[in-house]
Amino acid sequence: MTLWEYDLSLGIPGFCGVDEAGRGPLAGDVYAAAVILDPDNPIDGLNDSKKLTEKRREALFPVIQEKALAWSVGVATVDEIDTYNILQATFLAMRRAVEGLRVKPVMALVDGNRSPGLPVPTRLLVKGDGTSASVAAASILAKVSRDHYMMKLAEQYPQYRFDQHKGYGTKLHYELLDQYGISPVHRRSFLKKYLQQQLQTTGGRGEAIASQYLVGQGCTILTGGYHTPLGEVDLIARKDGFVIFAEVKTGTAGCPGDRVDDRKQLRLLRAASQWLEEHPTLLQPRFDVIEVLLDPRTGDLDSVHWMQDAFGLEGRKL
Repeated sequence: MTLWEYDLSLGIPGFCGVDEAGRGPLAGDVYAAAVILDPDNPIDGLNDSKKLTEKRREALFPVIQEKALAWSVGVATVDEIDTYNILQATFLAMRRAVEGLRVKPVMALVDGNRSPGLPVPTRLLVKGDGTSASVAAASILAKVSRDHYMMKLAEQYPQYRFDQHKGYGTKLHYELLDQYGISPVHRRSFLKKYLQQQLQTTGGRGEAIASQYLVGQGCTILTGGYHTPLGEVDLIARKDGFVIFAEVKTGTAGCPGDRVDDRKQLRLLRAASQWLEEHPTLLQPRFDVIEVLLDPRTGDLDSVHWMQDAFGLEGRKL
């Protein structure tokens, strides 16, 4: 039985097919479409949008819009996805698509096994986009509409290359997230695990940020992560006659530098003493604290605070 034959076998004139696109990506809105096809004006080549090439989908897109008795595309935003969850946001997009039809359907044939709560009688059909011509047409409209939207996002946020991965969690996409952080069009509810992993590595990231910051302030980094049995120094740098022993504290709130207590200061002094024994220098020692604050929601850099001579030990003989 062909997709058109399935629709005719239902014996229900004036029903709409409903399908969605974009439930799985890490970024962007979720789309849905509703289509009432004209049985007297069939469209060749309709199928599940995932089984069609991009070129074929693009070719069918205007044909469906021209030949259908009615069609509509509905959208649920990233904010709605994060607020309600992706399932409820998808249902919202489906309701908007059906409500946007200029002709009220007598029934909706929905791809899937969960009712989206449409304002018309609803029949569910698992793998409906590969069974019904009407649902297939809806899947194509939803998919192409979302792809066009992602191309616009690619122009707004070129660093994320949305035109290549359409927001899905590809290796490239995660690499770009690591490099640029999370944008306003990313679904934070989809990235909770990723953000947790990022925050777990904030120490190393904070030291990298602090190192770049010191270089930007004219310092020369001598070494990083200097470890001894008696203590350690996160960064050792040189500037203006000083050898700087820097403790880097990274956090998402408050003053991370407050965690450098007397015990930590003593370990820092001991480690600095050993480094100076290994690297005799006429430079005057100084002990600094660098606070790196990250946004608790996105993990992006918020600010860097450089506290020079943080313990009042400048010039102390070691």
